[in-house]
Amino acid sequence: MAFCKVRDILQMGVRDNAAVYAFDAAGLEQIWAVIKGAEKANKPVIVMQYPAAPLVKMYPFEYFAATVKALAEQVSIPVGLHLDHCSDFDMIVDAIRCGFTSVMADGSTLPFEENVKFTSEVVRVAKIFDVDVEGELGHVGVASKTEDYVAAEDGVNVGEGGISADKLYTTAEDAKRFTELVDVASLAVAFGSAHGVYKVTPKLSISRLSEINAVTETPLVLHGGSGIPEDQLVEAFSHGINKFNVGTEFGMLTNELKKESFEKAGRGAEMYVRDGLTDYIAKKVSLCNIKL
Repeated sequence: MAFCKVRDILQMGVRDNAAVYAFDAAGLEQIWAVIKGAEKANKPVIVMQYPAAPLVKMYPFEYFAATVKALAEQVSIPVGLHLDHCSDFDMIVDAIRCGFTSVMADGSTLPFEENVKFTSEVVRVAKIFDVDVEGELGHVGVASKTEDYVAAEDGVNVGEGGISADKLYTTAEDAKRFTELVDVASLAVAFGSAHGVYKVTPKLSISRLSEINAVTETPLVLHGGSGIPEDQLVEAFSHGINKFNVGTEFGMLTNELKKESFEKAGRGAEMYVRDGLTDYIAKKVSLCNIKL
């Protein structure tokens, strides 16, 4: 199957009531590990580039896209390419021009109508090039900031700021309206996860996710996947999540392996890191129940 459209991989998830794993990668060793690790586990995978990452200047869009496509042709599993969180229209268009076949138009910090307008404009351009677009509704905060982090069921005030989950989570009503107004390939929703390293164990609101899933046929995406317990992930995957993003955990492991490699591997440091990351990916995607 090799290099595939993200929309086609997502439909595999819809078919099997499952989620494909998507990893933020930076540079060759991480891209290699994501693709080879997924191949080892015989699971589809999506390789993402986060445009705000420092390495983007050293590894620009065209290099990243070309690397993913070249490595994808060496394996038999489905491999997708996606631009992660981006709120800059010109940058999104540049990524499309450089070969990205899926992009995220992140208008989640905008008022609803402005989010619709921004995402619709990205969709309009993307369709010309047959590129998929992921939108986002709700507030997926930063785990290290207590006031941004929701770790409780709907309606419960959490964090130092006492923010209500109802003010941060995606609502079913908004999800229905948004997907009726904007033809996105997928929609990232907020129901209890956060980006970064969690201070306490997160508590996903599966009830909110179920409400959202009931009113739209659009594949749903879970952001802030690092550190969520497996039992909660399994439940989320069976209630409409078809794409699951991992970034922080993968990056932290890369740094740890690099430190270890100088002590344990010597001249074989590069292979030590690559092998460790590949094994991590193979194990991580084991929760993906998509059947190839």
